[in-house]
Amino acid sequence: MSGAAPGPAPGVWADVIGQPDVVAELRAAVAQPTAMTHAWLFTGPPGSGRSVAARAFAAALQCPEGGDGTCHACRTALAGTHADVHRVVPEGLSIGVAEVRELVRVAGRAPSQGRWQIVVIEDADRMTEQAGNTVLKMLEEPPPRTVFLLCAPSLHPDDVPVTVRSRCRVVGLRTPPVDAVAEVLVRRDGIDPPLAAWSAAAAGGHVGRARHLARDESARLARKAVLDIPLSLVSLAACLNAADDLVGSAKEESDRVTAEVDGVETDAVKASLGVGARGPGVAAASRGAGVLKDLEKRQKSRATRLGRDSLDRALVDLAALYRDALVISVVEAGEAAVTLAHPDRRADAAELARRIGAEGALNRIDAILAARTALEQNVKPQIAIEALTVALRLPA
Repeated sequence: MSGAAPGPAPGVWADVIGQPDVVAELRAAVAQPTAMTHAWLFTGPPGSGRSVAARAFAAALQCPEGGDGTCHACRTALAGTHADVHRVVPEGLSIGVAEVRELVRVAGRAPSQGRWQIVVIEDADRMTEQAGNTVLKMLEEPPPRTVFLLCAPSLHPDDVPVTVRSRCRVVGLRTPPVDAVAEVLVRRDGIDPPLAAWSAAAAGGHVGRARHLARDESARLARKAVLDIPLSLVSLAACLNAADDLVGSAKEESDRVTAEVDGVETDAVKASLGVGARGPGVAAASRGAGVLKDLEKRQKSRATRLGRDSLDRALVDLAALYRDALVISVVEAGEAAVTLAHPDRRADAAELARRIGAEGALNRIDAILAARTALEQNVKPQIAIEALTVALRLPA
């Protein structure tokens, strides 16, 4: 691991990895009330730490010392239990207007304990049009001690409407350096340095993905299975089998995660409604059918999102391998130092470069992007992925 990575920032900023300019900007706003504004928009690629930076900023705003990381305000804000810091982390496919209206109602109150009333929307790009319009009204006429912190992948109008963006101060994050990610895996998570370095490189600087790869052998095996696909696509049967494997793996991951939480949620709701009770509780339970149906709907939406996110991670990994093939096919022979997204699969990328060339790699990257778009537009995963693997088939 290189020693070039800067040390961690102090206090609440310690987990904002590889973003010294962002940390400096946010600390200046905390220290100088005149530099504050009522709405901030954190943008950056997946894994850059948008929500981590927003949570750290919220903690620093509530802290009397500007984010020392040790006081009650810092600890509760970072843990998500501060009375005046409200987080929206969508579990389903979108953030609906009902959820946002409740937040806006709370945001209109004066702070009860902290210095500010803070609303953090971690996936603002998932807001429905109605939800976005509701937030926009609040941003146009903000209460004096309320701060909105929105997180989104980019400034593209599909992610954040221009009307919302224009009322926010934009903070742009970048993908953290691999060395910085590896350092935090060793320091904070106790990962063995060689495994931390490999995981950081394999994840392309995505902090959460790197931690997952370092901690979970099944995640490493799943990544290997995905990256084995391109060189296996030698026939139509192989393409359809690969599609089945990709969709099946995504469903298995979704089922595994939802099984851990759905039962607990359902039991808790049934207990609160008195399901199975006798006497007066029977009437209350009979009126709870709508509540259970709404819970089931939310759980189904969450499962759909988890499956799509799993598929999307696989597609991003595939696109990165074809990108490596493209790089290898166009650089001068002998430039072995070229940086690859999957450095441990250099031999596979070189073989792909030999067999499909630069144009073939570009065409396949386009096919993957088209498949991601199709999934976002609710095309059935099996259909979208089968079409993709056929498009990725190797030439005879």
